[in-house]
Amino acid sequence: MRPVWVAMLTYRRPEGLAEAVSMLRAQLDQVPGARLLVVDNDEQPSAASAVAAAAAGDVRVVYVHEPAPGIAAARNRALAEAGPEALVVFIDDDEQPSAEWLSTLVACWRSTGAAAVVGPVVSRFVGEPDPWITAGGFFQRLRHPTGTVVTTAATNNLLLDMAQVGPLRFDLRFGLAGGSDTVFTRTLSAAGGRIVWCDEAPVHDLVPVDRSTVAWVRARAARIGNSDSRAHVHLAPSGRRLAARLRASVRGLVRVLGGSARLVVGRLAGSPTHHARGTRTLLRGAGMLRGAWGSYVDEYAR
Repeated sequence: MRPVWVAMLTYRRPEGLAEAVSMLRAQLDQVPGARLLVVDNDEQPSAASAVAAAAAGDVRVVYVHEPAPGIAAARNRALAEAGPEALVVFIDDDEQPSAEWLSTLVACWRSTGAAAVVGPVVSRFVGEPDPWITAGGFFQRLRHPTGTVVTTAATNNLLLDMAQVGPLRFDLRFGLAGGSDTVFTRTLSAAGGRIVWCDEAPVHDLVPVDRSTVAWVRARAARIGNSDSRAHVHLAPSGRRLAARLRASVRGLVRVLGGSARLVVGRLAGSPTHHARGTRTLLRGAGMLRGAWGSYVDEYAR
């Protein structure tokens, strides 16, 4: 039986840590020998006492402190702790797994032999979001039939087979700006590692009030486009970087123009859906244009 590690990264979120550890301990019961690894990415080991209290003596819960700043460093620490033969299952510290989440992901890996298995993330709101945000679908994510092969994935619901991942690691140059998971999974896919979708293993993302505001989702839309474009250029061979920048710029410009047109239509027609979705497309395109030429925001800067 391959070792299974559930890896939860945390950074200064003590208020929900006890509940997260408790829910994941229950998940461990579904897979014999599974363990939970909590990676604290604060400069100081601020989560140590909270994790120890939540673990309540459960030896399956392991805490490590990774002071190197950036989410890529924390992800790499999780891979190093788990070892080269492990299955590493990433989940965020503000997410709630579905009832049979862990066992379902592992079963999908067994049946497909994939290098990675990714599940859906479904947002739940602590407070009622602005109707404009709902109309724009800012928190809607694509879903696929189980077994669909995808080429990119985030680490908020992702199983990695380290025996197939091999020496590949998250790029530290993307540690503060975000996008290291995009680069990682696209590189894995390009090398022949299959990433398979498992729709029966969702996790629920708890969206706090301060993230369900118009200002936050607008900024997030731009950052998503920025990260995608930057990853596209980064993955291009060195001799084709200029062409990659131009392609990313064209993609961004198309979105800016299309989003602007839809925004105007929405405003003239009084349609919140067209206005919001046009705004989202416009902002993603603007972010792509910036990322194509090396301008980005350090989302995880301290």
